[in-house]
Amino acid sequence: MKFNIKIVYGLLLALAFVSCSSSDDENKTPPSPYTQYGAPFDKMPKKEDAIIYQVNIRAFSQAGNLKGVQDRLTQIQELGANVIYLMPVFPVGKERATGELGSPYAVKDYKAVNPDFGTLQDLQTLVEEAHKKNMAVILDWVANHTAWDNAWITQHKNWYQQDANGNIIIPPGTNYNDVAQLNFNNTEMKDAMIDAMSYWVYNANIDGFRCDYADFVPNNFWSDAITKLRKIKKNQEILMLAEGSKYNHFASGFDFTFGFNFFYTIEQLFKENKPATTIQDSNATEYANVYDPSNKVVRYTSNHDVNLSDGTPLELFGGKKGSVAMFVVAAYLKSIPMIYNGQEIGYDKRLNYFAKTPIDWSTADASMLAEYKKIIAFRNTSNAIKTGEFTGYSSNAVSAFTMIKDVEKVFVLSNLTSSTVKHLIPNTLKGNWKDAFTGATVSVGADVTLQPFQYLVLKN
Repeated sequence: MKFNIKIVYGLLLALAFVSCSSSDDENKTPPSPYTQYGAPFDKMPKKEDAIIYQVNIRAFSQAGNLKGVQDRLTQIQELGANVIYLMPVFPVGKERATGELGSPYAVKDYKAVNPDFGTLQDLQTLVEEAHKKNMAVILDWVANHTAWDNAWITQHKNWYQQDANGNIIIPPGTNYNDVAQLNFNNTEMKDAMIDAMSYWVYNANIDGFRCDYADFVPNNFWSDAITKLRKIKKNQEILMLAEGSKYNHFASGFDFTFGFNFFYTIEQLFKENKPATTIQDSNATEYANVYDPSNKVVRYTSNHDVNLSDGTPLELFGGKKGSVAMFVVAAYLKSIPMIYNGQEIGYDKRLNYFAKTPIDWSTADASMLAEYKKIIAFRNTSNAIKTGEFTGYSSNAVSAFTMIKDVEKVFVLSNLTSSTVKHLIPNTLKGNWKDAFTGATVSVGADVTLQPFQYLVLKN
């Protein structure tokens, strides 16, 4: 058989072209089935600048919906927050539901808005209005498990973990009977999950996610998901918060982890009269394996879980004065601060997020709110607090530390007891300082006397 050289040469060229094209295609992000809604958000806070405000939609307003959140955006902005974190916006499962309305973390449909909260358009409007006020919006994402009446259960049983008899199981080691455990060995499920996360970035123009139960979802999933999500908003960062404490979340692409250890430590401080030096120990523990100084731990004195199970900050930290003294430490000690709706006004009732327990904003303590604003406003102007180097000088009663960045030095002292105490000052910190809030000169000698739950924030 004779070969036509021209034909053979042409075939070889064609094969080479196909081979090049396929390898190029493998490196490209596949086209999305969605188009981007909304304009790019050009005032996205840098990760070190984030002040996170957690919204429990059911409790945030009398209406308990997205419009109720939108109506109070000005108040969130005036507080000084720049990241609004919405608890799950999705329809809640009815089968095996817990509590009066079911858990927001039992997701029935990853691509829908809970009709109790409103519509997709309501969420789009909320995000647009938040953006106008220079605030980002992140959604709570529940990757580990779904509700029992999620369509995935019947359509894709193999997307779930099963026991030896082929029954879908609840998350292992928990009593979460209202949810079914997903199977992260299943590639189709992981692709569907990332597609659902992408859906909200495109269709509601959201700015990131707080990822629930993150320690129990494999890191290779998070790494894949975050890489793909960051490609969507090419000219804009997204913020990713892991509700988890594993340091390798940072390697997976998360910006922040959760200060579980910090919260437990400050709780024990008040419950069991532990020394304030334990806060420094906790800080060392949480940052032990974090080598990139831009990675931060989110710290809080309340969130939806501990507010309901353990108590409000007023219950846990010695009333209004004690809770503010504790918040100063949480906000300034090498952290990204997170505020749970209502704590800034001294709201004294626990919020049951399985039911409707609307916050009564008319009970606001104006002086406490003013203190929160003052604490946050200083953080927003201080590079030392945001990215500085921490050194601890605490005693049994006083959480004391410096945060230093370039020429800026901040010295924080917070008496975490209900007694008047004298705190000894090392020689290196003696001298004249300025009150960070008033600008008044403060002369610091061999010791400083602090009244019950008094805090001082000084700068050079």
